[in-house]
Amino acid sequence: MHVLNTIFILFEVVVLFNLLIFVHELGHFLAAKWRGLKIDRFAVWFGKPIWKMKIKGVEYALGSIPAGGYVSLPQMAPMEMIEGKGESTGEPLPPISALDKIIVAFAGPLFSFLLALFFAVVVMLIGRPVSEAEATTTIGYVEKDGPAEKAGLLPGDKILEINGRQVTKWGGMGNSVMWSVVSSEGDTIAVKVLRGDKEMTFNPAPVKDPTKPWQRKSLRQIKVDAAQSAVISKVVTNSPAARAGLRKGDEILAVNGVKLYDIGGLREYIDGHPAETNLNLQVQRGASRIDVAVTPEKPINLPDEPPLIGISEWLGNAKWQLVYPSAIQQVRDSVGAMISTFGALFSKKSDIKPQHLGGAIKIGQVYYTLFSNENGWRLAIWFSVLMNVNLALLNLLPFPVLDGGHITLALIEAVRRRPVSAWLLNWVQTACAVVLIFYMVYIAFFDVQDLLPAGGKDNKPKPPPVFAPKQ
Repeated sequence: MHVLNTIFILFEVVVLFNLLIFVHELGHFLAAKWRGLKIDRFAVWFGKPIWKMKIKGVEYALGSIPAGGYVSLPQMAPMEMIEGKGESTGEPLPPISALDKIIVAFAGPLFSFLLALFFAVVVMLIGRPVSEAEATTTIGYVEKDGPAEKAGLLPGDKILEINGRQVTKWGGMGNSVMWSVVSSEGDTIAVKVLRGDKEMTFNPAPVKDPTKPWQRKSLRQIKVDAAQSAVISKVVTNSPAARAGLRKGDEILAVNGVKLYDIGGLREYIDGHPAETNLNLQVQRGASRIDVAVTPEKPINLPDEPPLIGISEWLGNAKWQLVYPSAIQQVRDSVGAMISTFGALFSKKSDIKPQHLGGAIKIGQVYYTLFSNENGWRLAIWFSVLMNVNLALLNLLPFPVLDGGHITLALIEAVRRRPVSAWLLNWVQTACAVVLIFYMVYIAFFDVQDLLPAGGKDNKPKPPPVFAPKQ
């Protein structure tokens, strides 16, 4: 059953990912038809075709390298290195105007943008699921001896501003806690919080985890995580938690009167109070709030572990809410995310580099993760708004091989009143194609590493605890 579910999720990823590519290339195709251009091939994916069919003089193909697509138009700038040779290669064809080139090149990004707007309208109607951890700005976990703890930040602090910029959510781009930290500059980060009814400012010095030479460089962190409810998913048989009557779905609110802001809060309390052998847990069970007494004990199969109560799994992001952002707001946020990314990318003081961008493999991984959620389609459609806006704006960059490069060349042609030298154009396109292919391989190298489990003995999962049966 699990294998079938995985196959179905992969199928969903392939369908939606290729829809984005298909619609973009369809824009070029329809515009070329409208302007009367010669069309050799309409291809989704690059590389040697694994499937192709010719209809009315146009070859439709599915490539072997799952990254992008193209419409082969021999009257535009040559791109044989990516597209391969078409039936019109070397054949004299009537020239087309600079305006025709601009229209055809711009049509791809336009169709991507229109698809983004369509998805945004769908999200506006069906809603976008937002997890508890994403929506909050309250700190749930502060790593021991980390920058935040050393600066004085505590679980329960509600972050208001970072470096003078208001934050309204924890994750994602824009005005979020995580993006404000990773894109920050300087030796310290000014974090303004609300603690109780008092506003306070702390200045943690961010750190970066060590990485190996072949890994993506770590980004700045202050070692905090978002607050989220501690909801039980699985209780170990014969454990103190099982004997106390705790069960799946129970939410632990506090331990011995200390409020929990995170799943790890209970573990930290037990480790930090070894003398307190009797714990009183305040538990939310459905509409009722109950007190549960439990005594931690050491599992028989993990003698070196501290005492545990026997909760082996927690429901991460147990609480979700549906929000209904306007279509315009979604597109505006996506454009803002792109601007913020490129602002950080080209800043000399920023730690964000080209290696931190994701390629086709990373995008597929994100879609797979989203589809694995019970709100999969809603999340995937929302993410597709961002992806289509990215696809539109990235392709409009004035880089040869991209649509923006075609538009730039057409504008130069319009000003000069004659096309750019075919010899020069061929060399420029080929050189830029080589750069683009190498960059795609470079990014794919890091993307593949993200799919692999972390190595090292310290990262091996511990076996689930086993407790001796008691009467």
